[in-house]
Amino acid sequence: MDEILKKRRTLQETMNFMAALSAGIEPILGRGANSMTMSAGRKLGRSFSAKAKRTEDLMQAIDEVRNILEANNCLWGFEPFKPKSQGEFVTYTPEGDAQLLLVFRDCMIRQALLRFGHPQQGSLCNMMYGFFAGALEAIMGKKATLEIKHAGENSCLKLLTVKM
Repeated sequence: MDEILKKRRTLQETMNFMAALSAGIEPILGRGANSMTMSAGRKLGRSFSAKAKRTEDLMQAIDEVRNILEANNCLWGFEPFKPKSQGEFVTYTPEGDAQLLLVFRDCMIRQALLRFGHPQQGSLCNMMYGFFAGALEAIMGKKATLEIKHAGENSCLKLLTVKM
């Protein structure tokens, strides 16, 4: 147990450094910071997912992303979310794209940003959005986007869309 706490503290300190770094680059690079970090995250997501199990089933792909994160010691707890008014987890747009709401509870990015006092939805959030999209693209072979619907202290709600 002590070893896990020690690793978590080390990771958290690294994330605090990343939050400070993002606070410094965002004013200098402006909107380019978001593009740069999203691109880096997407590349990392594809790289981590290179040997992942391929599937066209969105729920299986989500489980595979979770497995990839765990295998790489990434602390990023998320789960599918379904409002009471919605029948299934996965819904479809009129164009036929699959959509899934995801709630992110234990997010190392959010924790670092809150500890540092840096606002959410900036370049570090975009890096993780890129990671998630890149991993899903590698697993499913389809373009994916992740839109922040709500960013809060305890959890974030995001809408995942996969172009079918």
